[in-house]
Amino acid sequence: MRKSIHTPEYAALRSQLQDARKTAGLSQRELASRLHVPHSWIAKVENGERRIDLIEFCWFIAGCGADAEAACRKLTREIGSRKPSQRVGGRSK
Repeated sequence: MRKSIHTPEYAALRSQLQDARKTAGLSQRELASRLHVPHSWIAKVENGERRIDLIEFCWFIAGCGADAEAACRKLTREIGSRKPSQRVGGRSK
């Protein structure tokens, strides 16, 4: 089974995070300062070098001044409209 970080769905998540930051007019360093993390953390998340969990996703979006619940709904719609990139264990759920 592929790790989710290497799927089109995870690429959509990363794209949404980067779009939120840019829409807020923030550099990676500015967002990192708001979140009290190194700027390399933001870069690694956006580049797919570091995986984030749901809580970190919410912090990232909130740090951009956006609504995390709305961002989750948007991502869910986008991912839900795609065919699964790979079935878990080779079987459908």
